[in-house]
Amino acid sequence: MSEATIRHKLSRIFLDSNVLFSGFHSPTGSPGIIIRHFVEGKLVVVVSQQVLQEVVRTFNKKLPEALPALKRFLLCSPLEVIGDPGPEDVAHWTKLLHEGDAAIIAAAIAAEPDFFVTGDSHFLRNSRVKKESGLQICSPSDLLRNLGLEGTS
Repeated sequence: MSEATIRHKLSRIFLDSNVLFSGFHSPTGSPGIIIRHFVEGKLVVVVSQQVLQEVVRTFNKKLPEALPALKRFLLCSPLEVIGDPGPEDVAHWTKLLHEGDAAIIAAAIAAEPDFFVTGDSHFLRNSRVKKESGLQICSPSDLLRNLGLEGTS
């Protein structure tokens, strides 16, 4: 089976910045398990430029000693980075979400993932955002459960 065929069958996951940060901060928790499965080639991970900026900002503030490891991860991993959405794509979502979050949901939609994985309750609990976005929005633990990867730490 070719690598292209294998990658085609992998779940495509758009990760919010809080999941990436938590995965590094606590590698044995659900976000860390997701990162490990990605590094092992079992998941395709997509982020936007804004997500990367948020991750770097959070590392600078809360975990500066881990910045070299983050840099190695970003340079060496097959992370797919998409451009930030345009203002017109964000505008619709600002009626339901803060502007920064509106940009994240617009980027997630543009990425066409199988799942948008976040720890933010304003995404997880907002049924209107879930319905209108058409995304499967879930927490890290829900993703692992949905993919049958729970308990694979």
